[in-house]
Amino acid sequence: MEGESGDITVTSNRKCSAVTGSGRKTKDNAADWHNLMLRWERLNDDGFKAATNIVNMRRSQSDRLLVDESSSSSSSSSSSSSASQQAAAAAELQDKCIKLQEVVDKMVAVVMKMERLVTSQQGIQDLEEFQFGPEGRKIPLFHSWSSKQLEESCHFLLAAYSQELQLKRTILQEVAHTVTPDLCLVYLSCWLHQPFIPPHSRLTLEALLLETGHRPL
Repeated sequence: MEGESGDITVTSNRKCSAVTGSGRKTKDNAADWHNLMLRWERLNDDGFKAATNIVNMRRSQSDRLLVDESSSSSSSSSSSSSASQQAAAAAELQDKCIKLQEVVDKMVAVVMKMERLVTSQQGIQDLEEFQFGPEGRKIPLFHSWSSKQLEESCHFLLAAYSQELQLKRTILQEVAHTVTPDLCLVYLSCWLHQPFIPPHSRLTLEALLLETGHRPL
């Protein structure tokens, strides 16, 4: 994701300007969360385009099949031509499904990186409990959040994206086999609007960036 527009890199400001150790790692994790969520949104746009192409192609194939079946007089040459067209259409549909599969595979990689961020933040929390006891450190790493709050924010984001990934996988499996227009629209709408990623996921990220010094107070 290096070099992509909109990525956050670790910057210094006020209280967080000289963070080291757990603070530095947490701040890096927050930047990674931003970049991964940005990456996910780009992939979601790419996946929606790919899924829309699949739906449009399936509808076109369905309409063509109805026309062929309604044709009462068909010679052997026209049957051969029809079979050839169906084979070409099937190959094209397969190509579009592969493109959607590639998007979902990249989303899997994003969620795996999110899991590593949660593991990292959990490690920071465990270390602080070992050093300072169950109540954690008396002075926050940054402005006001405890390490437990930082960890819980990461868990919340991971849970949302993990659930959404499962939905994406289901749509990938079903969208190419569905010809019912209403169900196709449901799949496309679910892909686009991402019901398992609630609006306050973005607020959680912004709060995390604000707490760790990536956003000015």
